[in-house]
Amino acid sequence: MQAKIIDGKAIAQAIRHDLKKEVTSFKDTTGITPHLAVVLVGHHPASLSYVRGKQKGCEEVRIRSTLIHLPEETTEEELLNTIDRLNADPDVHGILVQLPLPKSIDAQKVINRIHVLKDVDGFHPVNMGRLLIGESGLLPCTPLGILELIKRTGEPIEGKHAVVIGRSNIVGKPVAQLLIRENATVTVCHSKTVDLPRYTKQADILVVAMGRPLTVGKDMVKPGAIVIDVGTTRLDDGKFYGDVIFDEVKDVAAYLTPVPGGVGPMTITMLLKNTLTAAKLQWNSRDGYDR
Repeated sequence: MQAKIIDGKAIAQAIRHDLKKEVTSFKDTTGITPHLAVVLVGHHPASLSYVRGKQKGCEEVRIRSTLIHLPEETTEEELLNTIDRLNADPDVHGILVQLPLPKSIDAQKVINRIHVLKDVDGFHPVNMGRLLIGESGLLPCTPLGILELIKRTGEPIEGKHAVVIGRSNIVGKPVAQLLIRENATVTVCHSKTVDLPRYTKQADILVVAMGRPLTVGKDMVKPGAIVIDVGTTRLDDGKFYGDVIFDEVKDVAAYLTPVPGGVGPMTITMLLKNTLTAAKLQWNSRDGYDR
């Protein structure tokens, strides 16, 4: 069996094509252009690259974007004051603080300060709580992208056994909750799991978010599984690799994401979609969510 490659680039482009139409329609109806404000502290090279990608994506789908670039020596209080200003600005619909932040700043405190209606990263405790109890809200971008990739295979999720390797707040925990919402039976594995292959070999859907490159081989994958590789690590040869050994697993899995070109392109696309969703929520509920 040769796995069908889940082309994240192509899927992301298709979503952006539709999203551009939705943004135009929303603007024509309300007179409002969705507006994303990105706050960057310092000059972390990867962060600068990510921010450029987000700005390019916004331009592509006709979302307005503003970069607030603060110096490395910015204090926590100064950053929180910046967020307060953006929270109070009715022309700003989404706020994203690019991580990582300098060590002197408490990242969770910063995330908590963003109004839940403008939390387009979906990391505010209220939005995470809404995810947990099944209410609507702004959801984390990478997990949303992962779920979309799984759905695009056309295979049913309901009743399937999904195994998620990783329990981070950014990927593992929220993607597990999204799969539960789709009526999958979900097992979450992590660094303390004993006999990991015992669980992965049971998975109809395997989401690998370990952060350990080239760890999951064909002996850990159930034949015919959908395998989503979230890992992305640059090794000494300068290339990016996932947590899955692609050349092995492609001969076992039914569907497999590549690295790069799988989950990565979906994350920014879901951020753009969340920005439009945030604008719609603010238009429909002028006072926003209770904090």
